[in-house]
Amino acid sequence: MDLDSKLELTYSVETKDLASALSADEQDAFPAVLATSRMVALMELAAARLMKPLLGEGELSVGVNVSINHLAATPNDEEVKALAVFKGMEGKLYKFEVELHDNGGLAGSGTHTRAIVKTERLLQSAMGRVKA
Repeated sequence: MDLDSKLELTYSVETKDLASALSADEQDAFPAVLATSRMVALMELAAARLMKPLLGEGELSVGVNVSINHLAATPNDEEVKALAVFKGMEGKLYKFEVELHDNGGLAGSGTHTRAIVKTERLLQSAMGRVKA
């Protein structure tokens, strides 16, 4: 298998990435800092980009598992770097260590697992699940 060992992506935090943007109604009160869900998304994106050279025609990689610790708050308009480091295979699963850094240092870390799937099969399966 030919997979570079790590990939880092840089991203500038926007208002849409803040926990305060996740509010579903006025009862929800979240801070104006990078949401944990957006941090996880950036970590997943770094791992997915690292796997791109492995994908065949009609394939994509999907997240299977994340185990993340959100260690520090990151304010709006801050530049962050998401890092994915390939750690090896577990059966057909690709294992990664992931981190997110801002100008203050390490803001999040954990592990992430991805799999390669056929796009059409995934979409058919998803539609089959919700049709009753």
